[in-house]
Amino acid sequence: MLSTEPRHYYRRMEEDTDYRIRFSSLCFFNDHIGFHGTIKSSPSDFIVIEIDEQGQLVNKTINEPIFKISEIQPEPNNFPKKTKLDLQNLSFEDGRNQEVNTLVKYTESDQNHPSGSEKEDTVSVGTSKCEEKADVLSSFLDEKTHELLNNFACDIKEKWLSETELIGLPLEFSIGRILDKNQRASLHSAIRQKFPFLITVGKNSEIVVKPNLEYKELCHLVSEEEAFNFFKYLDAKKENSKFTFKPDANKDHRKAVHHFVNKKFGNLVETKSFSEMNCSTGNPNVVITVRFREKAHRRGKRPLPECQEGNVIYTAFTLRKENLEMFEAIGFLAIKLGVIPSDFSYAGLKDKKAITYQAMVVRKVTPERLKNIEKEIEKKRMNVFNIRSVDDSLRLGQLKGNHFDIVIRNLKKQINDSANLRERIMEAIENVKKKGFVNYYGPQRFGKGRKVHTDQIGLALLKNEMMKAIKLFLTPEDLDDPVNRAKKYFLQTEDAKGTLSLMPEFKVRERALLEALHRFGMTEEGCIQAWFSLPHSMRIFYVHAYTSKIWNEAVSYRLATYGARVVEGDLVCLDEDIDDENFPNSKVHLVTEEEGSANMYAIHQVVLPILGYNIQYPKNKVGQWYHDILSRDGLQTCRFKVPTLKLNVPGCYRQILKHPRNLSYQLMEDHDIDVKMKGSHIDETALSLLISFDLDASCYATVCLKEIMKHDVLN
Repeated sequence: MLSTEPRHYYRRMEEDTDYRIRFSSLCFFNDHIGFHGTIKSSPSDFIVIEIDEQGQLVNKTINEPIFKISEIQPEPNNFPKKTKLDLQNLSFEDGRNQEVNTLVKYTESDQNHPSGSEKEDTVSVGTSKCEEKADVLSSFLDEKTHELLNNFACDIKEKWLSETELIGLPLEFSIGRILDKNQRASLHSAIRQKFPFLITVGKNSEIVVKPNLEYKELCHLVSEEEAFNFFKYLDAKKENSKFTFKPDANKDHRKAVHHFVNKKFGNLVETKSFSEMNCSTGNPNVVITVRFREKAHRRGKRPLPECQEGNVIYTAFTLRKENLEMFEAIGFLAIKLGVIPSDFSYAGLKDKKAITYQAMVVRKVTPERLKNIEKEIEKKRMNVFNIRSVDDSLRLGQLKGNHFDIVIRNLKKQINDSANLRERIMEAIENVKKKGFVNYYGPQRFGKGRKVHTDQIGLALLKNEMMKAIKLFLTPEDLDDPVNRAKKYFLQTEDAKGTLSLMPEFKVRERALLEALHRFGMTEEGCIQAWFSLPHSMRIFYVHAYTSKIWNEAVSYRLATYGARVVEGDLVCLDEDIDDENFPNSKVHLVTEEEGSANMYAIHQVVLPILGYNIQYPKNKVGQWYHDILSRDGLQTCRFKVPTLKLNVPGCYRQILKHPRNLSYQLMEDHDIDVKMKGSHIDETALSLLISFDLDASCYATVCLKEIMKHDVLN
């Protein structure tokens, strides 16, 4: 049995001077002595292989897809109602005439999806009234689903016409999962033709219908006819076409229309004003003309043939990279493929100083085009394989976990430890294998900067301090190299154009921010536009870094206060099979006084909330600690939403303990290296430890190793 005395087990880790992430406050859970060693002596000493949702290692070469995103079916009990599609009009990927259930649901809009709206395949809708007779949808949907869709649309339209908010109405309607891509495209088109005030969204082969808030907003500026025609123009995406609003003599009103279009669709179109003569008055009127922005071919590149098609193409692949930051790898791939970094999706971030294998999906690129750059990217220590077409992008967390193959070198006993080194190593590994480790976020989550960490940037974003966040991002370290010289110049001058000339090409994120600042200016609005130059996954990463740091501090406080006892007011997870952080409040139980006294729950069931707008806090000293921390950081009234950056942070729960799975290890002698152990007259052969294990998603191998070794892993 574990002791319930905190001070016996929860000794503090030493200060991690390489990262300065307050690791002095992190605790050990086990009471073995541990040992010293070094990891990441070379990238090949630290191999990370993603485990996909089917439990397969993604580095395995395959003939057929490891996963087909369209085949990942949701749990039936997630949805309250079911209907069937008209099977005579729909075909399915498996080619059989099987019964397929479509799922109809109403849910709150996007509140449980931190990735935000730009990760979705959004299609703006087209034309006509609820009662329009020409009903193409009847050939796709069964009668019941069609009726529910009509009711949903008419409810939304009635509320808008009455100028009332959508309070009390469901904000989503699910048509269901349609596995055939062509059928999905036809349904998207049919719905937007009938209901211009709605949008359709693709989520893993499911079609979800929502109110088109941008359509409603534009109707406040122009007529509904103009709004309809504008969205129809956007949807057509016809090259070299243009759209013209009605003549407008009011300069302030034109300015508002310009601002709306550029703010909402500035990455897709550009606006200009032109004068035309009013024949009745002889005075000039001004019209606003909208054109699609020219893309790669404007810079002398040939347009990508796959981008000329109406349907978006998704290509999945496995990326192998060595000693390369993930965002740098994506930036390089984007340049070679003629797309932007936000066209790439992935399930999780990976270490830099390592050899890593991970699944990725890129939009608007065919498998053939990706294969054509294989030789070029090898120079950057990257390889792509298992290339195939899929139906949708990946999302963060869409993996089962990671497999690690690690070599720990320069093994030594702790100072003044007289025991046998081999016995110490075996004792430590078996202890953690049996009892687990504290599930801290690792230092990779917070960056290696000494002056500024990613969590500080995230806090500034949560407080809507956009300019401060930009300056933190561009704060230099005390190093004399081109990158830090460029950053230092920017902070001294705020000259984005001059800084761009100094910033090396490989710093993709920094250059994207600077280009946006040069275009929009170093103002609050300019800084917002600069953050939008980064993909959504990167923007939310900084906010998650802050919430992760607070979670680390919270679990240390929890263990130091109550130890291994489960006490009244703790939160426990009732589902033993949970292996990620995305479980609902219904799975979390608040421990009562009677349950605490009866020791009904074990420490491995205890969870703590990760900050957000949809979580509950413990009802004990830990809950009060959370409120004190929010006050300390100026977030007492924070709703954990940053609308200006389209960031929603619903929060979730994280187990305070985790266990490595499938753990195996082997001690090897480095026969060519003789090491004289300190305090001994005997020359011992130097040892290296080869250790392999699996961890659930969002668990850190370096944290597990630190618990095993009871020492900072040097890398």
